[in-house]
Amino acid sequence: MVRKLGGEDDSFLSYRTSQYKLHYYETPTNTKFVMLTDVKTTSMRHALQQIYVNIYVEYVVKNPLSPAEHPGGIGVNNELFEASLDVFVERVLNAQPSDSRT
Repeated sequence: MVRKLGGEDDSFLSYRTSQYKLHYYETPTNTKFVMLTDVKTTSMRHALQQIYVNIYVEYVVKNPLSPAEHPGGIGVNNELFEASLDVFVERVLNAQPSDSRT
């Protein structure tokens, strides 16, 4: 889907429907981060990149007890990652203009 939407240069960043906006970020290791927001929200690419660099790498990649793969869409099962992600997302949402949140 990403290749079809982004074209040959794989530049897909987001798409919008009448109900939500989907933001997409793919790392060089093919780890994919997706965020759904209100349709009025500006680009979340930087936020998704920060989630990868500052939270995912710190609490998942550098953790020897965390599995390297998350097959079948199981997701990350790491309490520190989840708690840090919650704090980060709340901070990002509070930084958005109030008319972009519903």
